[in-house]
Amino acid sequence: MPEYAPLELPEDPKLAGNIMHFARALRRAGIPIGPGRLIDAIEAVNAAGFTERRDFYWTLHACFVSRPEHRAVFAQIFRLYWRDPRYLEHMMAAMLPAVRGVQEDRGAQAAEKRAAEALLDGAVAPDLPEDEEEQGTEIEIDASLTTSAEEKLKTLDFEQMSTAEMAQAKAMLARMRLPIDPMPSRRARHAARGRVDPGRTLRAAMRFGGEMRDLKWKTPKPRYPNLVVLCDISGSMSQYSRVVLHFLHAVSNAKGAGWARVHAFTFGTRLTNITRHLATRDVDTALRAAGAEAQDWEGGTRIGTCLEAFNRDWSRRVLGQGAVVLLITDGLDRDDPDALARQMQRLHLSARRLIWINPLLRWDEFAPKARGIAAMLPHVDSFRAGHSIASLEELAEVISRRDDVGQRDRLMRMLSD
Repeated sequence: MPEYAPLELPEDPKLAGNIMHFARALRRAGIPIGPGRLIDAIEAVNAAGFTERRDFYWTLHACFVSRPEHRAVFAQIFRLYWRDPRYLEHMMAAMLPAVRGVQEDRGAQAAEKRAAEALLDGAVAPDLPEDEEEQGTEIEIDASLTTSAEEKLKTLDFEQMSTAEMAQAKAMLARMRLPIDPMPSRRARHAARGRVDPGRTLRAAMRFGGEMRDLKWKTPKPRYPNLVVLCDISGSMSQYSRVVLHFLHAVSNAKGAGWARVHAFTFGTRLTNITRHLATRDVDTALRAAGAEAQDWEGGTRIGTCLEAFNRDWSRRVLGQGAVVLLITDGLDRDDPDALARQMQRLHLSARRLIWINPLLRWDEFAPKARGIAAMLPHVDSFRAGHSIASLEELAEVISRRDDVGQRDRLMRMLSD
C-alpha cells in the first residue's frame, strides 16, 4: 500500500454514509459485502478513530477484504474514492480501451479498470470540489469495421476482463458444451438395421416351431468415456482456474453432452477432489464449496507431487474405460523435472487422451524454456491454449479428434533444436 498523508476531518463528515457508498463501490467491483460487514466497518472506524489515513485504510481493509484477489481492487477503489487528487485521471485512463499486447502490469490494470467501472456507476467521491466535478472529457471511438461485442469478448483474455465483461463471459460459458463422440463397444442394442442378431432371431423362430420368419438386428451400443480434469489453482493460475471451473460446472451439469462422468481435481501444493461440489446445480454455491474444500488457492505449485498423489490414489478409480484427461496448468513448477516427467508419463499411459491446456500459449513468442514445461510436453497428446472463450470453443471442436495435437509438435521441434 502506498504512503498516505494524514486525513483532515471535515466539519460534517457524514462518515457512515460515505463508508456505505464506498462499500457499494466495492460490491460493484466484485467484492462480496453485505450489511453485516458494513455495520462492522462503521463500528470499527468509530472505535479505531479517524485521524491517520493509513489506520483508516487498514481498518476498512480488515472489514471488507477476505480473499487475496480482492486486495488490489480494494486498494484501487480506496485510492480513487477517498480524495485522491488525480482520481478522475485514473478513472478515465482505466476506462480507455486497452491496447492488445501491452500487458506489463496486468493485475494492476484489471483492478483499476474494475475500480473505475464501480465508481463511475453512480458512486461519487465524497465532498467533490466543484471545479473537479464539472470537468469532463469526451472520448470518441470509431466503432466502424469492428466485430460485435460478443465476438470481441470471445477473444479477450480472461485476465484482462472487467467485472461486467467477466459476468458476460460466465453467462456464455454456462451455455457452452464439451461434446464427445462415443467409443467402440462390444455390447450391442436392438436396432431396426445393422448386423444380424442370431440370438434374438433364433428365439423369435422358436415361437413358430423353428420357422425363421424375419431377422432381428443389432448395432453397437454407444459407450462414452469419463472426463477427468486436473486444474491448477496456484497464484499464477487463479484467474484462469476460476473461469475454467465455471465452464466445467456447465459441462458437469449438461444433459446429453455424452460424458459418462466428469471428475474434477484442483491442485497447487496438494491434490483436492471437488467432483461432488461441481454436481451442485447452482454455480456460485458449487464454486464456494469447492473453494472451501481446496485450502491451497493462490499458493505455490508442486505439479509433480500432486500428479504422484493422483496416480497413486485416483487413477485406477477414474481413468478406467478410456478416460480423457484435461490438465490445466501453466507448467511453472520448481519440483524435480525428472520426477515430474515420470508422473506425466504414467498419467499419459493411463489415459485415452491427455490434453494440456496452458494459458501461456496466448503469447506468440511462447517457448518451452521452463524446466517443468520441457519435462511435461513430451507426454501429452495435445497442447492447446486456454485463455479465452474462443480457445475453449476450439477445444470443444477438436476434443473428439484423435489426430489433434494443437501446438505440441511445433514446440517439440523447438525443444529438439
